[in-house]
Amino acid sequence: MKLYNTLTRKKEEFQPMGEIVKMYVCGVTTNDKPHIGHAMSYIIFDVLHRYLKFMGLSVKRVQNFTDIDDKIIDRANMDSTDSTTVSERNISAYFNVMDKLNIMRADVYPRATTEIVEIIEMITNLISKGNAYESGGSVYFSVSTDQNYGRLSNRNVDEMLNSTRFEKDENKQNFADFVLWKAAKPNEPFWESPWGKGRPGWHIECSAMALHHLGSQIDIHGGGQDLVFPHHENEISQSETASGTEPFSQFWIHNGLVEMSGTKMSKSIGNVLNIEKALENYSSDAIRLWVLQSHYRSPLLLDEELIAAAETSLGRIRQAANISSNFLEGEKDTSVFFDRFKKAMDDDLGTPSAIACVFDVCREIFRRRDSGKKVESLVIVLREFLEILGFTLELPKHSSDLSEEDIEKLINQRHAARLEKRFEDADKLREELTSAGVRISDEGGITKWTRF
Repeated sequence: MKLYNTLTRKKEEFQPMGEIVKMYVCGVTTNDKPHIGHAMSYIIFDVLHRYLKFMGLSVKRVQNFTDIDDKIIDRANMDSTDSTTVSERNISAYFNVMDKLNIMRADVYPRATTEIVEIIEMITNLISKGNAYESGGSVYFSVSTDQNYGRLSNRNVDEMLNSTRFEKDENKQNFADFVLWKAAKPNEPFWESPWGKGRPGWHIECSAMALHHLGSQIDIHGGGQDLVFPHHENEISQSETASGTEPFSQFWIHNGLVEMSGTKMSKSIGNVLNIEKALENYSSDAIRLWVLQSHYRSPLLLDEELIAAAETSLGRIRQAANISSNFLEGEKDTSVFFDRFKKAMDDDLGTPSAIACVFDVCREIFRRRDSGKKVESLVIVLREFLEILGFTLELPKHSSDLSEEDIEKLINQRHAARLEKRFEDADKLREELTSAGVRISDEGGITKWTRF
C-alpha cells in the first residue's frame, strides 16, 4: 500500500514500524458542535483504519479533544456558563454524530485538561534543553533553535513567517516563537505550573498526548490540510526536540477541505453545514458516499444535490447487497473485482476508483440475476467492500424497504389516478411515497423519483 506523505511530498510504501500501527488524528476543538468538515475528515481516517485492519494489521488510534482554549472560554462567557460545560456538551454532540456516521471509535480520546501533568513535563524538558523559555508567566518554543523548522510545509522559513499572522505578544523573544504554556488572565480557568497559573498552548497538547499514549515515534499523523502550518509544523519541532528521536511521525496524511462555490468552508464566513442537520435529511451512508467519491486529498464540493444523488445511488447498492441467490447456474469468478478494489485502495486510498468498482459489482449482480444465474459470491464480495468502506446499508431515516418495482408501481397508480381525475387518490399515493422516503417530481408528463 502506498500513501502520500506530506513530509516528503510523494507516495511511499507504507510499512509499520512495529507490530501495531500507531495512528494519531487531530481531534476537534470543543467550542461548538461538529460540522460537515469534521465528518469528511473522520470518515476518511475511519476508512484508512478499516483498510489497515483488512490488510491484517493491528491499529491503535488516538484522537484528542482540545477542551480548553480561547474559543471555548469565549463561548462559555457568551452562554453564561463555564468551559467544562461547553466542552462536555460538544463532546457529547461529537460522539452522537460520529456514531451515526458509523465511524469507529478511537482507542483513546485524551483531553488537554486530563493531560496537564504530561504537558508540563514536556515543557520542562524543552526548557532544560534550551529550546523553550519562560517570559511573563508564559512559556514559548524558540523556533530559531530548530534548524529544520519548516520541513513539513517545505517553504522558506522567512517567507512562511512573513505570510502568517501571529498573535502579538511582547513576551516573545521572536515574533515566530509559539506558546507552550499561556499565563492565565483574570477570571480564566487555570492550572498550577512551575511558571505560575496558566493553561496549555494548542500545539503542545497533541505532542504530549502522542508521546504519552503512542510513544516518541508513530506511524501515521493525520488531519486536515489547514493544519500543516503552523500546527503540525510546530508539533514536529517540539516533539523531535523533546524526544531526541526522529521522525516523530513516519507519515503525515492530510485530507483536503470542504469547499462551497470554490471557497473553503470556514466558520468565519458562515458557510458551515451542521452535520446534525444534514443527518436529518440524508442517511449516514449518503454522506459517506458523497465524501468517498472524491479523493481524500482533493477539495470536497459542498453541494446538497451531490449528497441527494448519493442517496439515490445507495438505493441500488442496498438492493444489490440484499439479493438472495436461488438459481442453479454456476458462480462468477470474483477475483477480477477484488483485485480492482484492492489496487484502488492500495494507491493512496483511492476511494473514487474503489466506489466505481462497487457500482460495477452491482451491475454484474443485476445482470446475472436477470439472466437466471447465481450471484451469491458477488453479493458476498460487495458486502465485504462496503464494510471496508464503512457503509451500514441502513435505510434513510424517512425511508422504507420499498423496492424500485414497488415505487414504479405506486407511481403508475398515481399517474392513472390523475388521468382519471381522481386527484384525492393521487395525492394519497404521493403522500405514501413521501412517507417512504421517495421524492417525486413531474416534468413534461414524466414522473421522476429519488430517495431521500
